[in-house]
Amino acid sequence: MIFLAIFLVASVMLNAQTLLDKYKSGVINLVPDREYAAGVNWDRALESYTDTVLGRWVGDRKSLMVTPDGSAMVSHHFRDFYTVFSPGGEFAGELQVKNKAGRPFRSLPHLHGVLDGTILYSGLDNMGVMLCFDREGDLIKTLNLDYAARQIIPLPGKKLALVGWVLWSGSVREFVAIVDYETNEEHIIWDHFNPRSFSPGAARHMFHYEYSFREGGMVSCSTMPFIKAIGMSHPPIIANVADKLIVTIPETGEILTYDLDGKLIHEQTIDWAKDYVSVEEQKEIQRKAIERYRNITEPRFAAWASPEENRAARDYFVREMEKDLAAISQPIQMPMFSTLIKDSDDNLLFFEFPKEEGVNTFNVWIYSNGGQFVAQSSFRVQGYELEIKPSKMVFHNGYIYTLVTKQNTQGIPLRLVRFKMESHRLK
Repeated sequence: MIFLAIFLVASVMLNAQTLLDKYKSGVINLVPDREYAAGVNWDRALESYTDTVLGRWVGDRKSLMVTPDGSAMVSHHFRDFYTVFSPGGEFAGELQVKNKAGRPFRSLPHLHGVLDGTILYSGLDNMGVMLCFDREGDLIKTLNLDYAARQIIPLPGKKLALVGWVLWSGSVREFVAIVDYETNEEHIIWDHFNPRSFSPGAARHMFHYEYSFREGGMVSCSTMPFIKAIGMSHPPIIANVADKLIVTIPETGEILTYDLDGKLIHEQTIDWAKDYVSVEEQKEIQRKAIERYRNITEPRFAAWASPEENRAARDYFVREMEKDLAAISQPIQMPMFSTLIKDSDDNLLFFEFPKEEGVNTFNVWIYSNGGQFVAQSSFRVQGYELEIKPSKMVFHNGYIYTLVTKQNTQGIPLRLVRFKMESHRLK
């Protein structure tokens, strides 16, 4: 009986562990919840994984959003529906969004979140229109904004916060704004201008390459991480914690805390050391890129261009890459962190740039006493290729819901997986 009592107490203590307790172990094992999404036919549920545009695979251009009740919704590229999974992970069908006349919208923007617990909202389309609709896909209203937006999050009080950007004649304006859902009024609370290097007549930016085809259209590529290829920096990343809006600046390491009216109430700066890509590391990255492009025997950058011109584009890229290789002389300063993800306990996870493939070290920041970093940890997973980005990894009720590629599988490799988090020292 004494042993049983001790066992029960230990079990309760383990189950009552907060996420912060687990982070403090230093390593988190991600264990798939085998009951979640069991029996889903992935070749049917995520068949759009194989979509192509002009004969080329568009890639895994999907994103994940989890609603307050635990339903998961997957957005697609150029599709007119969202794929819906029940709180238990069952494939629940495809949701179309219908306009006031009852006709479905085509090529839906990706979902960004849920406002006020019930209103689903999309990103902006090419005309700056945001769709707001209910769980049945019936349009409630639209919001109209005259810029592009990278991130849009819900705030209490039927407000939205977003990270936007606008091209000016000689610069790029990046900003954070708060938008009132009821009135569509917006209030810019932070902005920054970067010189626009990508403009007509501008010199080519180092490590960024563009080729214009004779019949129209162009193709571009970049070889070096952490550069401002077209004048756009690593944009701010925002999060809502309690009744505060947290704005983080990857390049400077600033963490700015605002109230919901956009008033700055606290600011701090990350104090860990800045990191750099050394000259030798740049040269190694560039050499690998040159070798990779040189080995493309029959390139198909543009389906409408002839094989000869596709080869000409490849040869141009290689020549320009070799020029940049010879010109490398200075280290490149890296941003202070790569991305930010909020967990379901309102902790903010600041992910460092990985020094090697598969490393995902993150620093845990909590909003208390003005904000402080309290732990460092990382995730481990077996059998899946984990992508560390908010569009692929969502925390909900202590679990991590992810869109991940399953290794060594047949058919569609993409999966929706709900992971349990177990501190490594408890294994």
